[in-house]
Amino acid sequence: MAAALQLDEFALLDDGECDARIRAAKKQLGDRAVLLGHHYQREEVYRHADLTGDSLKLAHQAAATDAEFIVFCGVHFMAEVADIVTFGQRTVVLPDLAAGCAMADMANLAKVKTCWRELAEVLDPDEMVTPVTYINSAADLKAFCGSHGGIVCTSTNARGVLEWAFERREKVLFFPDQHLGRWTAYNMDVPLEQMVVWDFTKPRGGLTPEQIRDARVILWNGHCSVHQMFQPDHIGRFREQYPDGRVISHPENALEVCLASDYVGSTETILNTVHASEPGTHWLVGTELNLVNRLAAEMKPKGVSVQFMSPMVCMCSTMFRIDPQHLAWTLENLVVGNTVNRIQVPQDVAEPARKALDRMLAIAK
Repeated sequence: MAAALQLDEFALLDDGECDARIRAAKKQLGDRAVLLGHHYQREEVYRHADLTGDSLKLAHQAAATDAEFIVFCGVHFMAEVADIVTFGQRTVVLPDLAAGCAMADMANLAKVKTCWRELAEVLDPDEMVTPVTYINSAADLKAFCGSHGGIVCTSTNARGVLEWAFERREKVLFFPDQHLGRWTAYNMDVPLEQMVVWDFTKPRGGLTPEQIRDARVILWNGHCSVHQMFQPDHIGRFREQYPDGRVISHPENALEVCLASDYVGSTETILNTVHASEPGTHWLVGTELNLVNRLAAEMKPKGVSVQFMSPMVCMCSTMFRIDPQHLAWTLENLVVGNTVNRIQVPQDVAEPARKALDRMLAIAK
């Protein structure tokens, strides 16, 4: 085994040289390594992905691969999922360990355990509440759900997951993204007055015992900073310019944005819907900038206009941390026999987390 290559040696390389070195390293690794790329990834990295998708699709792809190395061009929780669903039998690498998720950080195990304990002051949560965590969460929160009869969801399968949850218990605790939980429950005809927001900075979530007893859905006070930027006014201005235009939004947007949209769906749904549109169609898309820019470039030759919803630049800054320099450094280290930035979930966390993920993957099939 050669000495580990230092990141400093790659930091000043321009993207063009990195591109060539990434391609060379991939060729040397061959089938030993598979690169998974999330749709929000920057183009300079996304182009090198062997498999692309949203969180659900990438989870399936990770579970199915027999490659020795999974190089995950995404964020930390996605790499954790890949390690969990492959039973730790693959070497999962995240090119930059700082690629996290601000939304995921809004719910941690200590806060969720406090919530569960405070719910127990009012009712028996293990009898009455199904914990549901969005896949955008740490492995130990997935393990919490697995240990308490709960489940994981993605934006693609959230409705099926909530149906599963309500079949088992009368209430749902949904974290960390309140907007996905609210939109999903709203479309299942759960009245808004039966949804409450748990403010983890306040005792008992800032709720009265009566509010907890009356609620069907307890929403964690979390959100995505990117999707938080989109506003109904953005849609109104677009419709003034393009009365026949179409608006599609991700369900991490606020309820008001989703209600003002023509379509609401996951990143895969957004891509599939816009790809299927006729020439001359104008689209306003409410999701992450890198995905929208890539989609706009793909659809322009087909005569389809794709516009980013916000006048402000808002991308997933943590996803953006995976750059060509980190990817080249990661791959060249694998070539010489060194593994850097391996993501390994401890078995005592991975096993209950896998239960929650397996319940989700069974629904998603």
